[in-house]
Amino acid sequence: MTISVSVRVERPLALVWEGWNTPASIMAWNAASPEWHCPGSRVDLRVGGLFCHRMAARDGSMGFDFEGTFTEVVPPTSLGYVMDDGRAVRVRFVEEQGGTWVHEEFDAESEHSGEQQRAGWQSILDNFKRYMESAS
Repeated sequence: MTISVSVRVERPLALVWEGWNTPASIMAWNAASPEWHCPGSRVDLRVGGLFCHRMAARDGSMGFDFEGTFTEVVPPTSLGYVMDDGRAVRVRFVEEQGGTWVHEEFDAESEHSGEQQRAGWQSILDNFKRYMESAS
């Protein structure tokens, strides 16, 4: 099963691309809820390049590395990657009348329901929107 989420960010395409792919920015927005954060990020933005985003509970009780390998890098319009568990993700950036749509499609995993996965990924995307629109 493939799951899709999207959001419109009221910023130009070039800024959205940069905010999506810059480790310092990723650390500011990459969490599904206020109880979590992203205290570390590494990005080698090229086909075959690796990324690793450290995800951790703010109370220190748990954490994990979200890792993968880029399979497609076409600045500033598209990215593809494969997560370490083999699931594929595709991200598209589409500029439209003063804003940019971010569309994300990903292969579902079997541990959580499709709706839980959609809600979690959408929450992270919504955090990205808030971060980008609050940046001056």
